[in-house]
Amino acid sequence: MPTTQDRPRHVVVLDVDSTVITGEVIEMLAAHAGSRAEVAAITERAMQGEIEFAESLHARVATLAGLPAEVLAAVRTEMELTPGARRLMAELHRRGWPVGLVSGGFRELVEPLAEELGIGFVRANGLEVHDGHLTGRVRGPVVDREAKAAALRELAAAEGVPLARTIAIGDGANDLAMLALAGLGIAFNAKPVVCAQADVAILDQPLDAVLEEIDRRLIP
Repeated sequence: MPTTQDRPRHVVVLDVDSTVITGEVIEMLAAHAGSRAEVAAITERAMQGEIEFAESLHARVATLAGLPAEVLAAVRTEMELTPGARRLMAELHRRGWPVGLVSGGFRELVEPLAEELGIGFVRANGLEVHDGHLTGRVRGPVVDREAKAAALRELAAAEGVPLARTIAIGDGANDLAMLALAGLGIAFNAKPVVCAQADVAILDQPLDAVLEEIDRRLIP
């Protein structure tokens, strides 16, 4: 029987909010601004695919204008890993598979999380800060569904892994392009529109439950 080391390498790219962590960081930030209900309603419409992600992102971030930048550290402590996330990352690292976090959230929060999990590849949005306060605007290009797919392609190319041996895991409409591009697209605790288009849907299980599907479908 081949050992783990004999098996081909795969690249795994994961969404962050409601995938690697249990909540949506934009809603956690909005709670500090008093706009959580408004932001949650916009988030839901975006995840269902009813409005474009970039439009929803700008509308939600606008409600954060004036928050002190220190709120980012507070939200970082509020973020909770999804059950099974740490076990999944440990196993992927054991196998020597490159892992990336590709998020419609914010670098200021995703990068420390990635460092904690031993992940070096991160693509996420940036929050503009001026005079120690959030301006209500994002920095740089928006990480939308096409940007997520491009990030998957980028990591696979950098690691010399064909797209057929890539795995993408996500839960919202913003993940659909990378799920379609990957050799295996997994909808994790996802919205119905995502479950319908993914290769496999995993519901009401810990995140490391994806390993069974990965091993069954991708490894000889």
